[in-house]
Amino acid sequence: MNKHFEDTRYYLKRAVKTAGKGVSEELEPIEAKVRELTGREEEPEPSRFDAIRDDLENLEKKAEGEAREAIADARKRLKEYRQSA
Repeated sequence: MNKHFEDTRYYLKRAVKTAGKGVSEELEPIEAKVRELTGREEEPEPSRFDAIRDDLENLEKKAEGEAREAIADARKRLKEYRQSA
């Protein structure tokens, strides 16, 4: 293929990508307004802080559950020990 055609193809591809980004940026406020009016707002991605906080809450719940099970098991063993003694 002729060098000029290769260059033209490259710049056309680049122009299309740039134009697409420009159109996206121009339509963002309109898209946000439409989503607001229809009640279909985009859920923001959770921040790293939110993700870590959620993980810690899950670990806390898991630890509470395990602690309750351990206490119940200890009470059961103590009751059995007292009954056998």
